[in-house]
Formats: sequence, structure tokens, C-alpha cells
Amino acid sequence: MTKIIDKPINITTKSKKKKPLFLSWLQLRKERVRLLVAIAGISFADVLMFLQMGFRGALFSSAVELHHSINGEIVILSSRYRSLISLDRFTDRRLYQAAGLSGVQSVSPIYLNFIQWRNPYNKEIWDIYAIGINPEHQVLNIQGVIENRQKLREPDTVLFNSGSRNEFGAIAKNFKAGESIVTEIDERQFQVRGLFQLSPTFGINAHLVTSDINFLRMVRSRQGGLIDIGVVKLKPDADVNKVLSELRSLLPNDVKVMTRQDFAKAEVAFWNASTPVGYTFDLGVVIAFIVGAVIVYQILYSDVTDHLPEYATLKAMGFRDRYLLIVVFQESLILAVLGFIPATAMAWGIYEITHIATLLPMAMDAGRITFVFVLTAIMCSVSAAVAVRKIQTVDPADIF
Repeated sequence: MTKIIDKPINITTKSKKKKPLFLSWLQLRKERVRLLVAIAGISFADVLMFLQMGFRGALFSSAVELHHSINGEIVILSSRYRSLISLDRFTDRRLYQAAGLSGVQSVSPIYLNFIQWRNPYNKEIWDIYAIGINPEHQVLNIQGVIENRQKLREPDTVLFNSGSRNEFGAIAKNFKAGESIVTEIDERQFQVRGLFQLSPTFGINAHLVTSDINFLRMVRSRQGGLIDIGVVKLKPDADVNKVLSELRSLLPNDVKVMTRQDFAKAEVAFWNASTPVGYTFDLGVVIAFIVGAVIVYQILYSDVTDHLPEYATLKAMGFRDRYLLIVVFQESLILAVLGFIPATAMAWGIYEITHIATLLPMAMDAGRITFVFVLTAIMCSVSAAVAVRKIQTVDPADIF
């Protein structure tokens, strides 16, 4: 009898020396089907979060790609301007006024407008976003535009966006093959003289760049003295904040003046706050978080319920609630890691497929991976916190 009593005492002593992590893994591994279901559920929630954040990031990145390409420190906009797809114009006299300041090196107008592009192969008509610039100035730092802008001096010539969707025709492929491409814009023929790369956005499917003169030819309803964006290039030794302040004092309130960086931030703010798109993606992340939390809670609650007699035995043997709570929380974190790894791989693949299909700038980055992992850990920890309440209230006398 004494030997029988001594044996469990020795087991208890050894058990207390075992780390909770070892016990957590053993409990999870015991029910392999349940473990696989938990991993699949967490992976599903993580993939949803990755996709929502990926689309949200693509929305903002593509929306400001043109903004970041502007070769100037300051931009002038109409006071009613809201975004590239919600345009308003102002008189080019404001540019001439800005050119008189001592810190200004040059000023250039940018014309923007949706026009009707006729696919030269199937003759279908699609809206394309036309950008008109002065070819004498390097207004846009975009590969393809920099090298080919001098070709825009010729009448009725355009540069086509090689990142455009297939509905506009296989322009890039055939141009690279040496084909001469001529199409019709507003009942006038234009020739493609070069290619450039600019991602489509959620509001713009394709772009073309042309000269300011050619732009007014293809958009005959536009008045030459009204522009959409004024680009102010400063001298190398000029103080941006000083010139910005001087311009705001000089120009009337029918225009607003801001830095190129603030211009991009205003575009992001428009998509995030003034349209339902940004809100929809944020809501998608929240829903994915809740779905994942519910799945993990169900798994952990079932695990705690199935092992309740064992937990009660451990409490009767002297183990404190803290030890048992650590076991359950470590189970949740193990599930978070096991579910996160395949989810990241799957999301990465979906990003690549989506980029090929839509040409949106879907890209995985370290910041997003870290953020989703933190959300996953929080999601599993919250579920564990709810599931462990049963352990805290269990009484060994009730079980046995």
C-alpha cells in the first residue's frame, strides 16, 4: 500500500516540473481531427483578413501612384477638388501668379479627363483616363513617359498604359511586336507612340498620356485656360514651407495649395472616408476576426469540457488555477501559429493571382504579416479567456 501511495506522489512531483507548453501540445495532438478543424478555421479567418487588407492596400496604393509620380514639391488645385475621379478645374492664371515667386523654378499644368477610347481590334468603346502634360517639362516621373514625352510634340499622338486591362485591346503586346497602332478618340484618329506603366485603380481602368495640345484636341469640350492640377517645381535651395505659405497668402480662395505628400494623403482620405469602399474593407477585417474568434472558442471550449475531469484532478493534486489557465492560453497561441503559417502562404498565392487578373498592386509586406499575426494572437487569446472560465469554477468534488 505504501508503494502504491508513493508512486502517484512521484508522478505529481514530476508533472509539476513539466512545462505547461508540453501539456498544451499533448492535449491538442490527442484530438487530431479537432486540431485540423481548428487550424483550418484559423487559416480561413487569417486569409480573409489578408485579403481585406490586401484589397484595401491596393486601393490606396493605386489611388496615389499618379500623385507620387508628380515632379514637383507643391500642387495647386481647385478649392472644390476632391479626388482624381471627382474633378474640378481652375484658371491657369493662378499658375502664372505662382511663377512670380522667388523660390519657384517652374510651373506646369496637368489636364485630366475621362475620354472614350475605341478598341482598335473589336471597335468596342471604353472610358479611359487621359492625362495631358506639357512635353517640354518633365512633369511626371514615370518610366515610359520620361523617355517618350518628346514624341508627344507630334500631333495626334499618345502614350498608352501597358498596365491597362484587356478590354482596351492588346496594345502593349502588339506595340512591342512592332505593330503601328492607330485608334479613334472622339471621332479623331490618334497614334500610340510609346508605353508606360501605371496601375489601374478602383475608379480608373486604364490611362493614357498625351500633350496638353493633343489633350484639348481629343476633349473638345474643354477650355484651354482651365486646368486640373498645377505643378510647382521649386529651386534646389528653396524652403518648401516658406513657399507654401507665400502661395497661400498670394492666391485667392478659389484654389488650395498643398505639398505633393499632402495631395496623396487627401486622395487616401477621400477613398477611406468619403466612399464606402474603405469602410467595407475595414468591416471585412472585423468580421473575419469575429469568425476566427468564434471558431477558436468552440474548439477550446470543447477541449476544456472533454478534459474537465483531468483539470479537476490536477486541481485536487494541488495545481493552481494559474497553471491550468496558462495551459489553455498556450493551446490558443499554438493554434494561432499553426493556423497562421498556411494562411500566409495561401494569401500570398491569392495576391499573385489577383495581381495577374486585375493588375492591382497586391503585394505582401512584413508590416501586414506582423499585423495579421498580432490580430490572430489576440483573436485566439480572447477566445481562450472566455473558454477558461469553466476551469476556474470547476470543483473537484463535483466531478467525482
